[in-house]
Amino acid sequence: MWDAGHLPCCRLVARAGGEALGWAALSPVSSRCVYGGVAEVSVYVAERARGRGVGRLLLSELVAASERHGIWTLQAGIFPENQASIALHQRAGFRLVGVRERLGSMDGRWRDVVLMERRSAIAGI
Repeated sequence: MWDAGHLPCCRLVARAGGEALGWAALSPVSSRCVYGGVAEVSVYVAERARGRGVGRLLLSELVAASERHGIWTLQAGIFPENQASIALHQRAGFRLVGVRERLGSMDGRWRDVVLMERRSAIAGI
């Protein structure tokens, strides 16, 4: 299921000493061909590896890989309280697009999601 939901390109794993510290991947936002250059970013860093630059490295490499594969827009949805992730994305060139209220439900509670995007200056159109 995970494999089918992510693009075959742009899958990264950060490792140290054979241990996975985090991963990053892209998911298509639509099956329609007009959105073929738009992908959603997922970046996960193990709790024990946070604050060590793993997320920065993964996101930087993911952006570069996406541009090599012709992806012109990356988008991310982040819970508002995850300020570290929001700052990470901003440093990687993402901008705030808006907030979708009560978009998801987690642990029996409605959750808002901060929407961010990054437009490539070199890929796509």
